[in-house]
Amino acid sequence: MRDARHSIERIKEVFFAFLVLGLTSFGGPIAHLGYFRAEFVTRRRWLSEADYADLVALCQFLPGPASSQVGFALGLLRGGGWGAAAAWTAFTLPSALVLVLFASGAASFDGPVSEGILHGLKVAAVAIVAHAVWGMAHKLCPDQRRAGIALAAVLIVVLIGGPAGMIAAILAGAVGGMLLCRDSAYRDQGDPGSRGLHFPVSRRAARIAAVCFVTLLIGLPGLAWVSSSPVLSMADAFYRAGALVFGGGHVVLPLLESEVVQSGWVTPDSFLAGYGAAQAVPGPLFTFAAYLGAEMGALSVPLLGAALALIMIFLPGLALLVAVLPHWNGFRRLERVQALMRGANAAVVGILGAALYQPVWTSAVVGPHEFALALVGFLLLSVWKWPAWAVVAILALGGIVITLS
Repeated sequence: MRDARHSIERIKEVFFAFLVLGLTSFGGPIAHLGYFRAEFVTRRRWLSEADYADLVALCQFLPGPASSQVGFALGLLRGGGWGAAAAWTAFTLPSALVLVLFASGAASFDGPVSEGILHGLKVAAVAIVAHAVWGMAHKLCPDQRRAGIALAAVLIVVLIGGPAGMIAAILAGAVGGMLLCRDSAYRDQGDPGSRGLHFPVSRRAARIAAVCFVTLLIGLPGLAWVSSSPVLSMADAFYRAGALVFGGGHVVLPLLESEVVQSGWVTPDSFLAGYGAAQAVPGPLFTFAAYLGAEMGALSVPLLGAALALIMIFLPGLALLVAVLPHWNGFRRLERVQALMRGANAAVVGILGAALYQPVWTSAVVGPHEFALALVGFLLLSVWKWPAWAVVAILALGGIVITLS
């Protein structure tokens, strides 16, 4: 009875922690990783800096929405299967509901006050990501070799760009770690604060998740073709979009456009309007699927269409993560893998550093007022240790002041 009560408290803790993030985490997937670090590494201490970077690196390798996969794994780590479900629901639902309302014409993002809030929220993302880069660099790049790997990752991301650049940077960092971070000094130093990640996922559950991932990926197109059902066609389109994209976020947009606009399900104007609204709400950009599902009308009730699209676009990435986690637990204990992860973690710092400039900084800091506001947010996080949600609120008010002045 006591264990059950403790488990319920853990699940409630996960739900409300992610609900706050679902209401306040603006700025896209890179910014979300900064919010997660501020909340779960720095403030709540659910896991160490090195363990968090390991998890981020793993999710960057997998197809699907990387930030949502990290959030799902954090919920799983803290509260088991129900904790994972609570984390995903709380982080995803706020923006999904707003976008469904937008599809029905019940929401508006016009007006100087709304524009000021959105402007302040973009600046808040600058402060959040800068704080994450600063803290992670201090702990994960403490020497010249790993600092060099981080710098190389920045150059790779700048030269290649997109999700391919991110994956190439992590691969290069892993190779660099294998070559440069295996001697006795690195083994003695270890990874600061690392306790290891122990996810409550059995190998049987992992096999089931892997079979489900492959079965749906192969079976849904055939079922949709045989039955000509608009519901199955819709499920197939959103599942493939979620299964075949690396990096998540903006990368999924071309796939969705080809599926729902070129097929005639959604007009180009409606697609662009929904994409604009998705930029203005917190949480994962994959919730754009909820807007499209409500617009498509494949189901008679728009809310059901939104729910189907939302579930199907997230399902493949989360199933694949569950399939990998038990093997990752054992794999990362190997000495060579630890050296590999030292390099990959340094590369993650470089990736976040590159993203701090483009797109986070370039889309938000357009003048000295925005720079000053971002600096205030950074100092509130790093010096006064304010929680991220409070900094977001303060900088949103600052954005209103800048816009109206």
